[in-house]
Amino acid sequence: MKNLIAVTKIALILLPLTLLLGQKAGKLEEQLIAQGLVNIHSLSPGILVDLKYSSTDNFLGEDTYGDLEACFLQPEAAAKLAKAQTFLQAKYPDLSLLVYDGARPRSIQRKMWALVVGTDTQDYVANPNRGSVHNFGSAIDLTVAKLDGTPLDMGTEFDYFGELAQPRFEEKFLEQGKLTPSQMKNRIILRTAMTEAGFQMISIEWWHFNAVSVKTARSNYRIIE
Repeated sequence: MKNLIAVTKIALILLPLTLLLGQKAGKLEEQLIAQGLVNIHSLSPGILVDLKYSSTDNFLGEDTYGDLEACFLQPEAAAKLAKAQTFLQAKYPDLSLLVYDGARPRSIQRKMWALVVGTDTQDYVANPNRGSVHNFGSAIDLTVAKLDGTPLDMGTEFDYFGELAQPRFEEKFLEQGKLTPSQMKNRIILRTAMTEAGFQMISIEWWHFNAVSVKTARSNYRIIE
């Protein structure tokens, strides 16, 4: 009986927030749930979410996600994100993670690819035939924000495709005054919370983190269609 109760509690924790609130899940959300992904709010309700590709406030200028407003990840990645939020708020109670993108079905990747192929931004969108770590539910795009949702100044906007957004050039830009110490501190706050929780940063985008390596994502998970 105790084991049954424990399993029931775990199942309830992993239920997407929309179901807990009695709201009907959209088609894309149902698809993500069916493939074993979890709503990050089921593990850490306080994380802020503003899915940029579920609006026109993105470099594509297109809403490619439709009615999806919640962020989904593989259970392992979601647990790490919850850990990162706990770590961040232990040090900075007035701050929160603010998520811009998480698991991305390949059907959405194809829409994005069609919008950029043959343009200057093609190199910044993974070819859907191969897929990105986002397509395996193990990558997250995010920043740090005040509790009212105001993002901290990171020196560039999200999805700024230039060297100023690339961690590998930060020391140079800090010396040149193109990045301020305050902006650099904010990036370190984000980076420290994420890496302490087990995420891996990349060298070309300050906002992107992988929960597992590309190789591990491809071997451990099915691509999300």
